[in-house]
Amino acid sequence: MTGLPRTVRPHIRPSTKSTTIYSTIKARGQRRNGSSQVEQPGASLVTSDEITRARRYCLDSLRKYDTPSSLLLPYIPSHARDAYVALRAFNIDVARTADTTGTPTIGAMRLQFQRDAVTKALQGQPPKQPIAILLAKAADDILEKTEGRSKWSKSWFMRIIDTREKYLSNPPYPSMPTLESYSENTYSTLLYLTLQALPMSSLAADHVASHIGKATGIATVLRGLPLLAFPGPPNKHSNQSQLGGGDMGATRQGAVMLPLDVMAEAGVQEEDVLRSGGNAHGLRDAVFTVATRANDHLITARQMLSSIRAGQQESHEFEHQDEEEHVSLPVMAAGGRNKETQAQEVERAFGVFMPAIATQLWLERLEKADFDVFSPKLRVTDWRLPFNAWWAWQRRKI
Repeated sequence: MTGLPRTVRPHIRPSTKSTTIYSTIKARGQRRNGSSQVEQPGASLVTSDEITRARRYCLDSLRKYDTPSSLLLPYIPSHARDAYVALRAFNIDVARTADTTGTPTIGAMRLQFQRDAVTKALQGQPPKQPIAILLAKAADDILEKTEGRSKWSKSWFMRIIDTREKYLSNPPYPSMPTLESYSENTYSTLLYLTLQALPMSSLAADHVASHIGKATGIATVLRGLPLLAFPGPPNKHSNQSQLGGGDMGATRQGAVMLPLDVMAEAGVQEEDVLRSGGNAHGLRDAVFTVATRANDHLITARQMLSSIRAGQQESHEFEHQDEEEHVSLPVMAAGGRNKETQAQEVERAFGVFMPAIATQLWLERLEKADFDVFSPKLRVTDWRLPFNAWWAWQRRKI
């Protein structure tokens, strides 16, 4: 068994004055064409100091708004930590759009800026914005590590932004499957991008990540329910209480973000929740139903890991396996050996699955609170997370 991975300061390429972030593929192509010097008109010149400041900014954002993700950073391979930190900071920035803007229109404008920033970052020409700079650096790292064979899927970034834009005004989820789709398009997709940064293209790992992301997304919506029902002043929320970036929109005052079919079955009335909070009729039953679905996804992810390690066939197909981005590319081991087995893939990806630990801990606390989602004890990060994460890492069990 291996112990707790050491926290290693992410690598910064040596540079005397400046580092140009550019496409590794283009650079190699120009070298092959005989060019002795790589030049890209209009390319962003990013100094090592700027990368260091961008990394510090993103880490500070995680510590302030997404404490669980900052605590789980040591379990990500050192070469992928810049990518992990940049992705999580990107998720926080996008998720907080509704909380930091006054209207959906202004929020949509800010999200368009995010689209443009991501596009430029993936092209190696980031704007002078910390998250974009670190995303560009991480994207270049992926290209360099894989010699141009792998890169981040831009469409996944756009999917996250598009989904957040759709829910800027906090419209209700019509059904449980709608909530699961929202979680898939945000939190699961964030895990897919993290896997790509390892780098890894594996249907098995993506399938496990899909269930963990759905569980985390559902739990985060539950956790944010009091904030949306009784929103505080804009830009005052802290993500100490969030599982992965938060769902803290404040453009729709007094929203109860539970699936409408679940609310109807439990007899929950939005007006009653806004008047009575946690004492609203049927609310705990509705929360129980939604939390059970999150827990079911965690159970499925655990069962999948056990089956893959035992060499058994998965009990169900990955519903997104036919999507263009989910392509299993051959990954050669050191020395040019054969492609990794699925068991080897999920072992290498295990650090990316660690958000399941934080999600499980919060669901357990919710159960102890008798599914009173308004309980103040649910608003803080669980002090047990560092130890539980270490123990899970030792046993390789989520």
